[in-house]
Amino acid sequence: MPGKASPRETRMGGPPDPDSGYENRAERDMFKALPRVVLSLPILSMLLAGCASNETRPTFEQPGSSPTETAGPFAAPSSPPATTTTEMAPPFDTCASATVEATRAQLPVDIIWVVDNSSSMAPAVAEVQAGLNTFADLIGTKGLDYRVILLSLRGTAPVSVGGRTRHPVCVPPPLGGEECANSALFTHAAVDIQSTQPLEQILGTLDQTTGYAAGATRGGEPWAQALRPQATKSFVIVTDDNSRFPAVSFEGFPGGDSPYTSGLVLPPGILHSSRGGSFGSYVFSGIYGWGSTLDPSIRCTYGDGSKPTASGSEYSALVAKTGGVRAQICDGSAAWSAFFDAVATAVVRTSRLACTLPIPRPDAGSLDPDLVNVQVSGAGTPASSVPRVADLQACGGLPGWYYDVPAAPTTVSLCPKSCDDAQANAGAELPKVEVLFGCATVVR
Repeated sequence: MPGKASPRETRMGGPPDPDSGYENRAERDMFKALPRVVLSLPILSMLLAGCASNETRPTFEQPGSSPTETAGPFAAPSSPPATTTTEMAPPFDTCASATVEATRAQLPVDIIWVVDNSSSMAPAVAEVQAGLNTFADLIGTKGLDYRVILLSLRGTAPVSVGGRTRHPVCVPPPLGGEECANSALFTHAAVDIQSTQPLEQILGTLDQTTGYAAGATRGGEPWAQALRPQATKSFVIVTDDNSRFPAVSFEGFPGGDSPYTSGLVLPPGILHSSRGGSFGSYVFSGIYGWGSTLDPSIRCTYGDGSKPTASGSEYSALVAKTGGVRAQICDGSAAWSAFFDAVATAVVRTSRLACTLPIPRPDAGSLDPDLVNVQVSGAGTPASSVPRVADLQACGGLPGWYYDVPAAPTTVSLCPKSCDDAQANAGAELPKVEVLFGCATVVR
């Protein structure tokens, strides 16, 4: 006696289709007729390479390599593997019939140079003045929307401040303006950068806290207005000393009185929650006194046998943590061309793509917000479904996506976790976000 038809067979009509994996041929044909839209994520893959020569090459590090020793604790960590969610939607390949490609926007980049003005820094100051225009040209040729911000004394000749000789910086046109002025792409905030206090002065002048406003010994002109909310931030330190303020405090200080000087107030660190992620995924690079990839306390050696004041171990910690690059200040003029190239490459490499994408309309019919799914794939990893959440607050550090207006959406935004995964996926195969229409939305 024939068995009772399954509910799905009764609803869809017809017997199971044993060759397709579907309950019946009608169900197979219905799913295959539904459209699918793919939004490609073009990934910037650009390297700025210096020309080879027979001269002795300066010592500098790029992520994952060391020119003088086996990569030690200061080689930048490799990109984390792509993360996938285990919450998979129905077989989305059944929803494919059409493909439409769209482009994700490249986010802008803000590069903050911080130059020590101490009496021992005259050669380095001269190199910064001579090289910043070339550096900006390197960034500009890659099509990035960039801004350069400089924290250092402004001027063309040494000055005496409190009985100490200080070496100011003047960036000429075209990046700088006439007579050391600012320009559309360049902001010079005049700050007398002290040898052991750059990290404190970055924070203090950023928020103009007590003791760090213009006119104060450690203070300077405001520059927070030059930063753009969506821009990737890169810091570049130029010094021959070390920071007395720990690297962990630069990121996570809760805010309050300076632990070193009475009457000074420091704001929260750049990764403190109160900053709303405006410095998330920042990169820290520098040219300073480090001398070994294996021992952070070892200083480099100048050509005359002398050594810089300190090895800059706090800066090495930040370079390693953020995947920046570093060069040895002891190498003098030979170090700078390669260093400018390496920093420019790091800026390009760590620039990010936007994670809010316009929703292309399906070829047939109107958009049903409850029949949309999102997949992330790339760099050889299989497509993985990303569940929908209510809004940004509901992301909770997990993979997900959300609409701008759930009832009548025009964009899809990836949660920060999925956005980071999409950035990390960059490789030979271009990552992509797939927006699929027709299947019931997977919801977290």
